Amino acid sequence: MSRPTRVIIEPSALVHNLAKIRHYAPGKKIIAMVKANGYGCGIQRIAPHLDGLVDAFGVACLEEAMTLRALGSQTSCILFQGVFSSDELHTVSKHQFACVLHQAQQLEWLINTPLALPIKIWVKVNTGMNRLGFKADELSDVMNALQSCAGVDKDIGLMTHMACADEPHRVENEQQITLFNKIDIKGFTQRSIANSAAIIALPQTHADVIRPGIMLYGVSPFEDKTAMDLGLIPVMRFMSAVNAIHHLSSSAQVGYGGTWSCTRPSVIGIVTAGYGDGYPRHIATGTPVWVRGREVKIVGRVSMDMLAIDLTDHPDIQLGDAVELWGTHVLVERIAQAAGTIGYELICQISERVRHD
Repeated sequence: MSRPTRVIIEPSALVHNLAKIRHYAPGKKIIAMVKANGYGCGIQRIAPHLDGLVDAFGVACLEEAMTLRALGSQTSCILFQGVFSSDELHTVSKHQFACVLHQAQQLEWLINTPLALPIKIWVKVNTGMNRLGFKADELSDVMNALQSCAGVDKDIGLMTHMACADEPHRVENEQQITLFNKIDIKGFTQRSIANSAAIIALPQTHADVIRPGIMLYGVSPFEDKTAMDLGLIPVMRFMSAVNAIHHLSSSAQVGYGGTWSCTRPSVIGIVTAGYGDGYPRHIATGTPVWVRGREVKIVGRVSMDMLAIDLTDHPDIQLGDAVELWGTHVLVERIAQAAGTIGYELICQISERVRHD
């Protein structure tokens, strides 16, 4: 009998969300972002269900791209941070990965490294995120260098990244879009701007290719909207079970530091999940989990391997009952809000000891 803490992945939800993405941006090519181990869902659980249904996979680095190939995927794969050394270009060429180019050192490596097969390049331009990308006035020289380089496929894409798309009324969005649309350099065959938030809220960013990430996994990119509001279904269910039940007297303290005390004779359940599994430690008391068809409140501090729930008004809950920490009944957006973070962080920080079913 293994520890009951696990992640359940719902492939049908993934396929549903992909169809919803096509509804938001009909006719556009799709790069499915599967970096960070498929946003914590397990790339081996995600990629096979998207293989052949999307135009490309998006990863952060070469190691993630190689994981996809090891899984047997033949879908095009794009390294969104590009290469981190000139040596990596040989592997990129061999496996015909596409590569984002965002700074001069990478361009120099590309020009000076003889390759067996040319590489498809996406050039990233910085339009206001100020994280990665060439300046707009550098693009002409970059394009000239790429077109003269034998190691570059002549199908060259141009992309940027939106900094505030999750707040669609911010003036910075229009500034970025305007700057990107002003780029008039011949040779770019495809353009891409839209992440999940922009796909939904800024249709003028759809361009040729969209890049859904968090919405693919059934999580909202917006603070004021849930997955359900957007027609999405959570792909991940984070599950555990009730491992112990205690009957405590009024005023008894629960958990580290005694930060929560019973105000009446209470029944406390112990759930086998904690911050060592990826459940946030700094969760607000009263945050719900789902047990036997209802919400039940967390009390006291979350510890490394366990958390406590108040079962006083739920006498039918028993040892071994399944507990949904987040998923289809308690959306991860609610947990993120209670922890003062975002859903992205929570689903990506599931620890290695949590099994995936």
